[in-house]
Amino acid sequence: MGFLSASTSFTRYRIIGEIPETLWPEIPDRLKKNAFQDIDHTSEERSFGWVCFDEMLDSQWRTAPPEKGEFMTFSLRLDTRRISAAVMKKHYTLALNDEMERVEKEGKKFVSRDRKRELKDQTKIRLMARSLPIPAVFDVVWNVRSNVIYLASTQGKLCSLFEDQFTLTFDLHLEPLTPYYQALQLLGESRQQQLDDVEPTLFV
Repeated sequence: MGFLSASTSFTRYRIIGEIPETLWPEIPDRLKKNAFQDIDHTSEERSFGWVCFDEMLDSQWRTAPPEKGEFMTFSLRLDTRRISAAVMKKHYTLALNDEMERVEKEGKKFVSRDRKRELKDQTKIRLMARSLPIPAVFDVVWNVRSNVIYLASTQGKLCSLFEDQFTLTFDLHLEPLTPYYQALQLLGESRQQQLDDVEPTLFV
């Protein structure tokens, strides 16, 4: 669910370190450089990258620019192909049976381990090419005044993917705004040791 939905879950981040002033005019080009690449006509298992906040099919920002007032907005699109284990097993078994027939005609009694691995890889590629990738989009809103960034997801793996892609694109590192960081902001660094010494309490 995105930020334009009635409700959504999100993760907040802050940027670690200073942001060079030269970065701001480069942001549209950097987004395009790391934009989503379509895999509909390939057998690739996964593809991810930035797309326009207003249109998930637009990876060149023709629909709308990323700048919206004091915010930079864009989305992380992730397309994934999935093959069920049952389908994979069925087609691998068929391929293996065909291979057994072939080797028996050559007077052999078994298929080597390397050949089985090769058959499994070939089966996976063939099935990948026949299945359509499933798209998912996760909105990103960057407040350029406070430099707080909002990602419309709380999934651990997705957050890690976003953090890596953000660093790759902008040469900036992110830190999640956890309750610990929020408490540190309120108390000040002079009381960090007291915060570190706090022990958790179980309420159930």
